[in-house]
Amino acid sequence: MKKICALLLACAMLLGTAFTFASCSDGNTILVQTNAFFAPFEYYDGDDIKGVDVEIMAKVGEKLNKKVKFKNVEFSAIIDNVSEGKVCDAGAAGITITDERKEKVDFSVPYYTSVQYVIFAKDSDIAKKSGADGEYIVWEALKGKTIGTQTDTTGWIYTDGEINATADNEDYGYDGVLYNTGTTMKNFDNAQLAADGIGANLVDVVIIDELPAQFIVSKNSNLKCLPLYYSATEAGEEDAPVEEQYAICVTKGNTELLDAINAVLEELMKKDSSGKTEIEKMVMRHMGME
Repeated sequence: MKKICALLLACAMLLGTAFTFASCSDGNTILVQTNAFFAPFEYYDGDDIKGVDVEIMAKVGEKLNKKVKFKNVEFSAIIDNVSEGKVCDAGAAGITITDERKEKVDFSVPYYTSVQYVIFAKDSDIAKKSGADGEYIVWEALKGKTIGTQTDTTGWIYTDGEINATADNEDYGYDGVLYNTGTTMKNFDNAQLAADGIGANLVDVVIIDELPAQFIVSKNSNLKCLPLYYSATEAGEEDAPVEEQYAICVTKGNTELLDAINAVLEELMKKDSSGKTEIEKMVMRHMGME
């Protein structure tokens, strides 16, 4: 766990610097930036952006009696844009909470825990392991491969660290699992482009969050995906999944919006008589599972 926290902190420092707060909306509209290639949380349906995050923010708009406007941008720009507060009020894009990002923006309560997944061709010879929850892939199985990621996502952060981290670098203090193994990384603007790179022989595998991985694989019969794990390092330990938590971010000081988002999320995370939360139901709907 300490290793994972150090990795997120060190690599997140590459994401830019903070700016000064300034108002960006007309007072009647909540401006939200996203990257609409991260289904089921946000995706294009024709010209419209839909998804779990869109539904959540629509409820926030209802609570504050304001309109909500989503804009698609590169994922790597969202945190800095929200921090600056001039072109948007919030970011909703399956954003992982990290200490470095918390220095720039205020995060809501976490509303979803995701595991990193590996997408690969069905005829790939990639090694797999079996556990109580089924098959999975450990980092060591990716040695020597070209890994595709979406720039500035958690998959990018983890992969960059595992390939480049060294014990001599004070930002890490350990050697990455894939350091000096001939493993390379190729970055793409979105997860779908990264996955397309498998068929085009640009990459061997793609590392991305669980639900986007499952959504992409459901649309391509030649692809498969499995969860990504860290191998146990001590006797008696078990291999552990690579996990993160999503939250919605707002410009620092915008307590009215943050309080409204938290109130909506807390309501949506209550379990009903079926044992499911409304957010879990949203995920299923946008995955086409309802």
